[in-house]
Amino acid sequence: MRAAVVTTFGGPEAVEVVDVDVPEPGARQVRIKVAAAALNPVDAGVRQGVFGGAGKRIGLGWDVAGTVDATGVATSWSVGDEVVALDYGMVKPLGTHAAYVVVDTDAVAKAPTTVDAVHAATLPLNALTAVQALDLLELAPGASLLVTGAAGAVGGFAVQLAAHRGIPVTALAREGDEELVRSLGAAHFTAGDVEPGSVDAVLDAAVIGERALAWVRDGGAFAGVIPQAEPASERGVRTGAVEVSADGARLAELVRLVEAGVLTLRVAETYALEESAKAHARLGEGGVRGRLVLVP
Repeated sequence: MRAAVVTTFGGPEAVEVVDVDVPEPGARQVRIKVAAAALNPVDAGVRQGVFGGAGKRIGLGWDVAGTVDATGVATSWSVGDEVVALDYGMVKPLGTHAAYVVVDTDAVAKAPTTVDAVHAATLPLNALTAVQALDLLELAPGASLLVTGAAGAVGGFAVQLAAHRGIPVTALAREGDEELVRSLGAAHFTAGDVEPGSVDAVLDAAVIGERALAWVRDGGAFAGVIPQAEPASERGVRTGAVEVSADGARLAELVRLVEAGVLTLRVAETYALEESAKAHARLGEGGVRGRLVLVP
């Protein structure tokens, strides 16, 4: 089968699409025939060597939508099930940017019935990151939340999920994105002029760090999206960062929110798997609203 990998680190040109063996599922695993797989900034980080793995063949891709093609023992999934899943891992021989991928059964959820596979492939990584970051904040309905990078994939899901929970959101984004973030449910908009200590919590999807921490009231909460990269606590503000985990049960809840119209799945462009390097180059240009999706 064909798969996108890197064997040396660098720019988009480091991405190779090569022939590899079709993986076999073990116990409590399933093999998914990939219909679509999103490209995320973490893939660019892997490609650049941010997470190590020099000298190895490293597969790319975390998100997948497709059809169960084979199962190991001790799984409730059946061949033919249409599913989505998160294939967690920075340095792995194969990722979801491939014709087939093997994942643990508890990372899998039924695919949403209201969207196609290309859109479904944008859900797992970014929506799980958003909901798990909101969980860290432990906000009650009515608490005020500022989301940085609110027009991005994680930020956009965070806005929608928080608004659904009855949490009024101030969206921080570029001026030209105000209409977009308000359509996602933001109650307020800012392009960067925020009073210190003015909100109960910040979800820092744009990785602003200490400047965003200053916007949280004394005793509030701050959640980042890069593990161990959150700013140190000050003024009694509780700080933390989400390390996304594969959670099929939670992913199933997010799928139901897609089907209920609560979550919007945004696709910017699609590329053939063989065009993986081209997709990486487009990601590097920035300004993408929605996800780039690879189709084998």
